[in-house]
Amino acid sequence: MVKLTKIYTRTGDEGLTGLSDFSRTRKTDPRIEAYADVDEANSAIGVAVALAHGEFDAETLALLSQIQNDLFDLGADLSNPLNEHYEYEPLRVDAIWIDALEEAIDKYNKQLEKLDSFILPGGSGLAAGLHLARTVVRRAERATWHAIEKYGTDPAKKGNNNGGVSVLAAKYLNRLSDLLFVLARFANIKHGGDVKWIPASNRRERPASTRPEQD
Repeated sequence: MVKLTKIYTRTGDEGLTGLSDFSRTRKTDPRIEAYADVDEANSAIGVAVALAHGEFDAETLALLSQIQNDLFDLGADLSNPLNEHYEYEPLRVDAIWIDALEEAIDKYNKQLEKLDSFILPGGSGLAAGLHLARTVVRRAERATWHAIEKYGTDPAKKGNNNGGVSVLAAKYLNRLSDLLFVLARFANIKHGGDVKWIPASNRRERPASTRPEQD
């Protein structure tokens, strides 16, 4: 059970913060940036969920709620460096979570028309919110790979306090961004479908009859 009795602690006033293994690191550490972006992604999905009531069925709402919980678990994973031994077993992203995302992608994608163009991140408010969440998740994935590049994916050995980062966290974020893309398209079904990209549509020369007269 997590109990929060004090909101501010002043312990980060020198630019340091604590990881889940009680070690301290800079707030600019790639590991911190990764789970901070995950937190932002979770908040963006929360906005989409607020817009989804009345638009999505109970099953889809439950899926988004599960994803929000998964992202909190994923943040806990990123905040706890990989080690060979733990006093308490930490939360870690499991491969079956990624399998579940892929199943959801396939399920919703079967209900969509085949894409014949890139689409713009718009349409209904819900679709726009899901597209925004998708882009934040993509940023979180990039930040996670940055942390992996710095710390690797191996557990810390004796004498090395900088444990690795779980590659499953990055894979989960990758699949999640794909699912949010599909759900954004799904949200637009009842609103006229996708908003398609038309290359240079606003820069094509207008017919002479529609051009304003020149002085």
